[in-house]
Amino acid sequence: MHRFRTFGLAALSSLVLADPGAGQAGAKCLLDTVPGVVWHGQATRMPLARLAPYLAPVFWFSPDEPSLYGAEGPDIRAPEALPADSQVDSPVVYWQFNVVLRRPDSKQEPVDRSDPTNPILDFDETAGFELSFLAYFREELGLGAHPHDIEPVEFRAVVLRGDQLERYGFKGCDPEERVVYVTRTTGKAHGLVWFWNILETDKYTKFPMHLLVEEGKHALATDKNGDGVFTSGYDVNRRINDAWGVRDVISTGTLFTGGYQQWMTKTRRPEFRVLPPLPEDSPLRAALEKKVRRERLAVYRLRPFPGMAIAGDDHALQHIVKGHVVIDPPEVVRANSAKEWRSFVDEGAALKSLSIAYRYDGQPGFSFVFPFFIIKHLEDPLTGGYIVQRMYFKDEEWRDFGWMAMYTPSASRWLDTYLAAGVEWDDEQDSTGTWHQEAAFVLETGFKFRVNVLHSPAKFLGALTPYWGLRAGIKNTGAFDINKFTYVLEFGAGSF
Repeated sequence: MHRFRTFGLAALSSLVLADPGAGQAGAKCLLDTVPGVVWHGQATRMPLARLAPYLAPVFWFSPDEPSLYGAEGPDIRAPEALPADSQVDSPVVYWQFNVVLRRPDSKQEPVDRSDPTNPILDFDETAGFELSFLAYFREELGLGAHPHDIEPVEFRAVVLRGDQLERYGFKGCDPEERVVYVTRTTGKAHGLVWFWNILETDKYTKFPMHLLVEEGKHALATDKNGDGVFTSGYDVNRRINDAWGVRDVISTGTLFTGGYQQWMTKTRRPEFRVLPPLPEDSPLRAALEKKVRRERLAVYRLRPFPGMAIAGDDHALQHIVKGHVVIDPPEVVRANSAKEWRSFVDEGAALKSLSIAYRYDGQPGFSFVFPFFIIKHLEDPLTGGYIVQRMYFKDEEWRDFGWMAMYTPSASRWLDTYLAAGVEWDDEQDSTGTWHQEAAFVLETGFKFRVNVLHSPAKFLGALTPYWGLRAGIKNTGAFDINKFTYVLEFGAGSF
């Protein structure tokens, strides 16, 4: 029970218990009414190719998307098939099961690979899985334009057996029922983990998930209620200040600000949706058909994501495909320890980071920044920013030491502010040669400039970390009796 709750099922309990009618009506089990339930039934095994369409999302383009070439409604042909793949007169989206989580009590492998072309998932041996949908476009326009673009969205889901449902508030469910419940959806915007648009399923989340496609750049952002408007803090509910959002404006090649702003996203119009091929028995199908109101819209084809061979001799495409291919997918991970469960669940939602920099405040030194709880960040629930620990050494033989608690609104904006307060210990020698150590309160504030070096001439620095930056601030020594002001400059690697 504890392990399942760790895997995002506390949210499922809250959804059901907050609305008793959602999980039960007399003795009837109404699984279709619970957000995140994308499939349920009494099948114990299902081919991966058949399971993927139950989670397939809606892609929603800007009315000015260049990849549409002026098309709308049923004439839209984006996303596209990879160049060496068979071409069809419809949009194409690829799927790939990246990871399958094996139950601790399982007796056999959760994936039957006896037919390599048609692997089958055993629900009774599976605790959960990670499934990606990948959209290909022949080119990316705007800032950093390049040929070929693949943008993924990742779904993390758990699999429940009927005998587990009652503990989450469901009554009257058949013990033979199996349920697939999506706990999290992540639009991996531009491939940088700090930019990811992360949505954890809550009672307002509607499936099939609608994805807003960034104009020209194609980064994918979750649209929780499918209204065609991106609302920061609502459509993304993890690492809000760092989430990329939908920045349709950068297709012009202009970078306006470090953080997302509402005016950057163009409102989507109904005729620019591309629908998923939901199965006939999908519990989501009726709601989607009601939403589109019999409009004639394009429906994409789903295909398994091919291996590296699909890139042929195109080196640019090889580089992009390589970043998404899983060798012999899916990878099976056995959940036989709490550490393995946490690793699978938290990947991409909770991040660890360390920043190291050269420091000069009149004396040379170095500083490093790390999560407040050492292995976990402390996030401010009101502003969405981070409170981290910052330490520095300076002066001769690094004899002086300082510790600060530092607040910064984000970890990825190219221009940001920061505020830090703490204590500095200063070793000084008096005229008699005696050493004395004095401790004083210090307060520092200023600006941090971050650069993603992966798309710059200095990309070799990305071997250590994608982010390098310059911090410029001013520090005062003393609390109420300020006795010293000092400029502070730092240059180094890391998000903070």
